[in-house]
Amino acid sequence: MECLTLKKSNCKNCYKCIRHCPVKSIRFSGNQAYIISDECILCGQCFVVCPQDAKQIVDETEKVRVLLQSGDPVVVSLAPSFVANYEGVGIDSMRDALKKLGFYDVEETAIGATIVKKEYDRLINEGKRDILISSCCHSINLLIQKYYPNLLPYLADVLSPMQAHCIDIKKRIPNAKTVFIGPCVAKKDEAQKYGDIVDAVLTFDELTAWLNNERISLEKKKDKNEKSLARFFPTTGGILKTMAKANPNYSYMAIDGVENCMAALKDIEAGNVHNCFIEMSACVGSCVGGPVMEKFHRSPVKDYLSVSDYAGKEDFEVAQPTPNEVVKHFLTINRGTTLPSDAEIQETLRQMGKMKKEDELNCGSCGYDTCRAKAIAILQGKAEISMCLPYLKEKAENFSDTISRNTPNGLIVLNETLEVQQVNQAALKMLNLRNPGDILGDQVIRILDPNDFIKVLNMGRPIHDKREYLAEYGKYVDKTIVYDKEYHLLLGILRDVTEEESQRERKEEISRQTVEIADNVVEKQMRIVQEIASLLGETAAETKIALTKLKESIVDE
Repeated sequence: MECLTLKKSNCKNCYKCIRHCPVKSIRFSGNQAYIISDECILCGQCFVVCPQDAKQIVDETEKVRVLLQSGDPVVVSLAPSFVANYEGVGIDSMRDALKKLGFYDVEETAIGATIVKKEYDRLINEGKRDILISSCCHSINLLIQKYYPNLLPYLADVLSPMQAHCIDIKKRIPNAKTVFIGPCVAKKDEAQKYGDIVDAVLTFDELTAWLNNERISLEKKKDKNEKSLARFFPTTGGILKTMAKANPNYSYMAIDGVENCMAALKDIEAGNVHNCFIEMSACVGSCVGGPVMEKFHRSPVKDYLSVSDYAGKEDFEVAQPTPNEVVKHFLTINRGTTLPSDAEIQETLRQMGKMKKEDELNCGSCGYDTCRAKAIAILQGKAEISMCLPYLKEKAENFSDTISRNTPNGLIVLNETLEVQQVNQAALKMLNLRNPGDILGDQVIRILDPNDFIKVLNMGRPIHDKREYLAEYGKYVDKTIVYDKEYHLLLGILRDVTEEESQRERKEEISRQTVEIADNVVEKQMRIVQEIASLLGETAAETKIALTKLKESIVDE
């Protein structure tokens, strides 16, 4: 199940998501954005910045409702950032409210964080690792697995606090099901990828909506527990605040934000970093800056103070598992992309109108930092040439939108992979489509037979006025297909000739009926003539006999 989805009709081709995506894991086709799951690290920035709310986090509320109906005890592992999301509310208030929804109990994920930080201290004290990177943040883990796999030996092979806590819950409570609630989209993916440790994940936003639907209010009261130091985990440097840091040979640092983490990883790759423990968080401000919190109420200072005021000075009392019980193995995740050759990049730049270095404006309007990066993305199937602003300006001068809008002919523009890029109103009406969003970015086979398009693309020769009956639409069309090699686009022109064909068929029917009537009249007339001739013959014979007799009688006299 994909954790981030797209509402196609909402995407307005603004490229804001690709500008903010630190790993550029978004593909554009037909003016629509598509998340490339193999490359995505689920940091949630596209969800945060989208002005049209086109990106959606998959809602697991119904999945949790089913768990509650199963009869097994369902226990919540509540992320410590909840205190920043729900102002003035402590764990006791959360427990009271969630039990009204049917949960068996509610515990703080910070209990699992205590287990994790003790394991970090153990690994550091062993002194066997030159560099140790925290593995609490699933987005950072994905970043290393997908983009820096040679650094996996430095990633702490330790469960996340969510996993450690849910395993602990299932040890203590027979047949328990676990539900993690927090501000992070990546945790949904982590829960899916690692077996049945965590049975479902909700965001704070999903929980709030559920509580509101059930008319359950959170009582504003805070408990105090000095043995709750790990509540600091969701803040930048929060892991370090809880650790003993007993090994003097190590340096300890905290880095937040994917871009900063990537810069640090590049330094490690270059051999510039040694003997240190690095706490890495994908979100700026760590989990209190998670995508759900950042989207709806970003208050970094206030959120940090909420967590800081709520955290105690001592550790939670937990039974520390053995190292083997908290170990987590990370494998390389192949993104399936290859870097194109320099010749291919140069050719693509030329297609973009970048004939020389001075033409490469690197304006960033397409979402990529440089024209070269954009060319690579085009070759990898992630971007369209038309995403270039100067290119679009030139294209707009050569192609009249007015004609497209007002022509009675249906116009369909495809890219070289036969994905619909543009479609005018006449084509929408002809093909029974409500709006362009129903087909943009999709394969043309959804609406038309692609064989003629494939033939024109392969042969390079256009098809003109090919009459065809579109049975599924009940229409006759004259189809013209041309291939624009300069812009790498296929243009299909559909002229509706249904009325013309109907008139031709009506004329043919009238002609046929006229011929039939004429034949019938001729045949009838011939019968009448034959009958008259027959009657005339009999009358003439009788007259001849009568006259002959008369003649003979006169002669005799």
